[in-house]
Amino acid sequence: MFVGVHPLAGFDKLLHYRVPEALRASVTVGSLVRAPIRGSFTLGIVGELGAPKDFPQEKLKPLAAVVYPFPALPPDLLELARWLAAYYAAPLDGVIETMLPAAVRKAAQLKQEKLLVLARRPDADELAALTKRAPQQAKLVAFLAQQFKPPQKSLVLARLDLTAAVVSALMKRGLVREETRRVERVAYADEYTGGELVAAQPHTLNTEQQAATDALATSLAVKKFGVTLLQGVTGSGKTEVYLRAIHTALRDGGGVVFLVPEVALTPQTVARLRSRLEAIAPGQQVVVWHSHLSEGERLDGWLALATGTARVVVGARSAVFAPVRDLRLIVVDEEHEPAYKQDETPRYHARDTAVMRAKLAGAFCLLGSATPSLESFANASAGKYGLLRLTQRVDDRKLPYIDVVDMRVEVARTRGATSLSRRLADAMHDRFEKKEQTILFINRRGYSRSMQCRKCGETVECTHCSVAMTYHRTDETLRCHLCGDQRGAPSRCPKCAAPDIRWQGLGTQRVEEAVRRVLPRARIERMDTDTMAKKNRFREVLSEFRAGKIDVLVGTQMIGKGLDFPNVTLVGLVDADLSMHVPDFRANERTFQLLVQVAGRAGRGDRAGEVVVQTFTPQAGAIQYSRHADYDGFAAEELGVRQRFHYPPYRHLIHHLFRGPNPEKLKFFAEQWARHVEKELGNRVELRGPTPSPIEKIKDEYRWQLWYFTSGVTRVTADLAALRAKFAWPDDITQVLDVDPVNLA
Repeated sequence: MFVGVHPLAGFDKLLHYRVPEALRASVTVGSLVRAPIRGSFTLGIVGELGAPKDFPQEKLKPLAAVVYPFPALPPDLLELARWLAAYYAAPLDGVIETMLPAAVRKAAQLKQEKLLVLARRPDADELAALTKRAPQQAKLVAFLAQQFKPPQKSLVLARLDLTAAVVSALMKRGLVREETRRVERVAYADEYTGGELVAAQPHTLNTEQQAATDALATSLAVKKFGVTLLQGVTGSGKTEVYLRAIHTALRDGGGVVFLVPEVALTPQTVARLRSRLEAIAPGQQVVVWHSHLSEGERLDGWLALATGTARVVVGARSAVFAPVRDLRLIVVDEEHEPAYKQDETPRYHARDTAVMRAKLAGAFCLLGSATPSLESFANASAGKYGLLRLTQRVDDRKLPYIDVVDMRVEVARTRGATSLSRRLADAMHDRFEKKEQTILFINRRGYSRSMQCRKCGETVECTHCSVAMTYHRTDETLRCHLCGDQRGAPSRCPKCAAPDIRWQGLGTQRVEEAVRRVLPRARIERMDTDTMAKKNRFREVLSEFRAGKIDVLVGTQMIGKGLDFPNVTLVGLVDADLSMHVPDFRANERTFQLLVQVAGRAGRGDRAGEVVVQTFTPQAGAIQYSRHADYDGFAAEELGVRQRFHYPPYRHLIHHLFRGPNPEKLKFFAEQWARHVEKELGNRVELRGPTPSPIEKIKDEYRWQLWYFTSGVTRVTADLAALRAKFAWPDDITQVLDVDPVNLA
């Protein structure tokens, strides 16, 4: 028996081995194995059975071991890895490593603990003699006799101040024995009783929810690949429809993958799923999957799914690779979110990857959003995807009233920049007095985006990146949010020494400070990557907010969508223009999505909601369409613009980034490469560039970019890979290909 193995050691090719007799029964395609390479043993995935005919099979080395008695990458995941490598122009070994948790790639062992069990109870005479001769042993026997279940050895020894020799002596006497038990590390296990738990009972469906649920049940019953887009206004009960579909898939014996865009959404979703599944199938485990887990939690969750102990996984984008058995349903919540795009190789998009995985597994994929991406909406409009709509909030609750504040008028009134308009401040006062909660959103952390000298105009820039440093007032520092460099904030201009330094722009810290001036008695919490660095801190804050211990929550995009707090009746968007005026053809789409999603956090309980949008461009289409939650109107206008300029979804876009320390050298090779591609592929690809990137330097590396517009990706990426292999690239220039990019900076 011979196999081809993909080594996880930087080898982007298949190596062949002989399978020893003892391992043949446990080796199959997808198995994780140890294979000899260059004098050492390396982990790898079996990619095929058999060996090349033109190679002497007697010279093939034998496999050393099979790590797990089941495939680490089932057939659908292995095929998905090959598709990802081809589509996203990534090395296959790197894709496989992305799919497998680090603990699995290290062949980590399960966590185990030793228990002490009283093998037999000594009679009174034996116990008396033991107490006289060996009082420490008698002490342990007496303790174990009082226990209802075997205690952990290490804890017993510590509590009774005993040594391991005491246990050994009792084991020789036959009075005590040791047992080994696996310790399963379950993430968020405390959420059955924690503050995030919500009611397990299903809600009564309205007419639209019932129609969507029935349609999905029909699609799932077919047990074939399909994709449906569920478009529902914020608060329309999409999650309840998801849960009904999950129930249907589990009832029929299938497995489920549930993707959420932000880690902050995971505890709430897990709590809902766990509480509902407890009612559906008592004891059903829901595995949590995201980057904030420990290696042990990730390993145990992976094993639970791979062995079929658990059938549901919920998590961020990498959960799309979870080894769920008998996959029947993949749900992608808030499918429009940029967070689903990986910004490191392989640069996959979890939404598109979910669709492909469903296709390979013969499963059903459900995409959901109040503001679908234009790519998904175009696919639904063209009939490639099914389309279901929820146009009303549950219990006939009204969408929040949106009040647009023209900040040009506000600045003129106050004769200077202001964080909070009078309208927003008054609304916050009103909500606080009524004991209702407020969310303030601004998508920039720190106190202000820069420090600028009023005399000479100097702005303090990062020495390693071509961006202004952000001022953080809490510790009086300037920080670069690209490379992490920081320094003390100057009291005088570093160029002209003038003391007239001022802050430009807003950040979460500055908004928090303004709120404390407006509402000095309010309980305020800030939620951004600066304050949420501690593990589980975001869970604590969300639990406190849900419990009413926080009056005003100030935060960035992590609080902008998906969260459901019934007592929130006011949402303020402090600077709605931040996402609009950037060099990106998706700027209007992102602004519209952001406004609608953030506005949707208001009025989700019994009380009406209100949204205050502060903007310097109130006439902008994205703002006016969002004011009326008019997705169809916005999509029609924006898709018309995209079609006119042949932007996605009408063509695919590939971004080619060049990085290097020498700007002139970088420019020369980027231009030479562009001419080379134009000559070889110009009839199938439209090139734009090369040009300097919007951010020209990051971490002391200059950046140039080139764009490829094409109607088909895989053939173009293969041709580009072949051309890159022949092109004479200098060692100090790095290239990155990003297929279907979402960030154009």
